[in-house]
Amino acid sequence: MEAEKFDTPFKGRSLLNWIDWTPDEILTILDYAALVKKQSHAGEVHQRFLGKTIALIFEKRSTRTRSSFETAFGEEGGHPVFMSTADIQLGGKESVEDTARVLGRMFSAIEFRGFKQEHVELLAKYSGVPVINGLTDDFHPTQVLADMLTLKEKFGNLKGLKLCFCGDGRNNMARSLMLICSKLGLDFAVYAPKELQPDEEIIKICRPFAESSGAKISISDEKSVVQGSDCLYTDVWVSMGEEALKEERSRLLKPYQVNRELMEYTGKKDAVFLHCLPAVKEQEVTTEVFESSASLVWDEAENRKHTIKAIMLALIE
Repeated sequence: MEAEKFDTPFKGRSLLNWIDWTPDEILTILDYAALVKKQSHAGEVHQRFLGKTIALIFEKRSTRTRSSFETAFGEEGGHPVFMSTADIQLGGKESVEDTARVLGRMFSAIEFRGFKQEHVELLAKYSGVPVINGLTDDFHPTQVLADMLTLKEKFGNLKGLKLCFCGDGRNNMARSLMLICSKLGLDFAVYAPKELQPDEEIIKICRPFAESSGAKISISDEKSVVQGSDCLYTDVWVSMGEEALKEERSRLLKPYQVNRELMEYTGKKDAVFLHCLPAVKEQEVTTEVFESSASLVWDEAENRKHTIKAIMLALIE
């Protein structure tokens, strides 16, 4: 692959989740990410998005997703346009379908970070340009790609590793991690109370992928599910839009906090900690673990940018 040109078979494709992507295709995007990260650290300047535009639609606030898309696209000579719900009529005065058809006439691609998976799917169906899911209530595909890059950098490979998600096993991170781990051959565990374990629908989607890759899926409220994990992963106990449930969630999830004892319980001296951020320290994770040498959260955060750049280079014509 030439440094200045990404002639990929993915041009024009959308990334709504990883369900329709093969393991080899996902690994190819990871290779692109490793390349653009290497170029970035070497101080190389490229203009691969010169003359291109991307609409960045944000219903939810963001630090890493917005920063990654704007800097990655801008550094490559493209023009990102940020749009909040205060700026456009998405799903309000104007239907999502009509907004998609307008933006598709004006932009090279669209990013959507919001609530409904249905909305990002409608944007992809009607816009005629690549659409990238920057987060919905169901999936967070760009985040988990950054997680895979971080683990690959640490361990040298992915297949055969074990990742355990601790906390609310129903949320978009747990769902997305189950999906990409199943695709790439990582054993995936969820350590969560019975009330907050993954729904059967996502398990049914992932099970055939796991069987194909040799991955194991384990879900339990028993601490033993953590044993053998190379990585403990967690997320905030209360997701955006669920603030009214804070007290109940805290009560349910307090026993599943990632702390030094849980890290040691993995039985792996080189076990690492990941978090999609932002973190509420002393809730889902202790400050001790978050600030420890086992924590790769800053590498993980940086990798959001490189993986998002790789995705855009792969998809945008």
